[in-house]
Amino acid sequence: MSAKHIALIYTGGTIGMARTDKGYAPMKDFAAVLSKLLHPVSGAMPRYTLHEYATPIDSTNAVPEDWQRIARDIAARYHEHDGFVVLHGTDTMAYTASALSFMLQGLRKPVIVTGSQIPLGEVRSDAAQNLITAMQLAASDQISEVAIYFNQRLLRGNRATKTSASRMQAFDSPNYPWLAEAGIDLRLNASVLLPRAAGEKFETPAYAHGRVLPVRFVPGMPVRLVQAMLDLDPQALILQGYGAGNVPDRDSALFDVLRRAHESGVVLVACSQSLHGEVALGTYATGSMLESAGAIGAMDMTFEAIFAKLHHLFALGMSAQEIRMAFLQDISGELAA
Repeated sequence: MSAKHIALIYTGGTIGMARTDKGYAPMKDFAAVLSKLLHPVSGAMPRYTLHEYATPIDSTNAVPEDWQRIARDIAARYHEHDGFVVLHGTDTMAYTASALSFMLQGLRKPVIVTGSQIPLGEVRSDAAQNLITAMQLAASDQISEVAIYFNQRLLRGNRATKTSASRMQAFDSPNYPWLAEAGIDLRLNASVLLPRAAGEKFETPAYAHGRVLPVRFVPGMPVRLVQAMLDLDPQALILQGYGAGNVPDRDSALFDVLRRAHESGVVLVACSQSLHGEVALGTYATGSMLESAGAIGAMDMTFEAIFAKLHHLFALGMSAQEIRMAFLQDISGELAA
């Protein structure tokens, strides 16, 4: 393992923060702290090169352009390293991991995204174990995809979602098995890992933000709220319905609004507010209404994967109709084939 060379990319996040009089702020001696923590011992740790962003990204403030920057940084260093660890804030980590999986298609090396709930220098911090294990996983010859490592679990990046703001176990992949579990031993679940591709097919087009908007349905929500979102001229609208993708069908005005949006070229994607399960628009009449309006179901994708995938397809310059077809095709293991 010691012969492996890992790129450690610090983009920001809690893991690199330190307590100050004004609250948490980026740690001034982060590189030195990492060097002490990750010092190779008996060949157990790979060597690494730290690439530290001059202005750390607060993941709460992250935008699609930040995903593109990270992907391009990995692509630029791809042939210099055997694996990559991206240190990132937890709030939007699953969005970034999803986007990276679509931009870095055909990966033949691990890209492990990690962070922590508590800063590295604090008592009871989870940062050290997350980082050390992520580094070891990034040196694995068996992993050829973007994954999130957090609190003993390795999850496919575009299958993961943040499930807790207070527990150390902050992430899970509700519709896909864990890729690995770290107990006394590191146990990879080889049967669910992406197979190594014949060659890389990186796509890092310019992402824009503000053109993919979500609508979360709640009981009694007025149709004019959906219309207000459409008035913002989005390229796509993600409809977060109930259960199997159901939305109210009692008021025909909703159907009319959505049908007009579809006919004007807006891509309508229906997903579920539930963590587990698959969207099947034809199961209930309330879901069939969406299908009749032109919406497509998101199958078993996470919201984060839906959001990032739509950005990616639009950035490639596809038409609305091309996106409706491409969206339902698996790119990097984000949906059940």
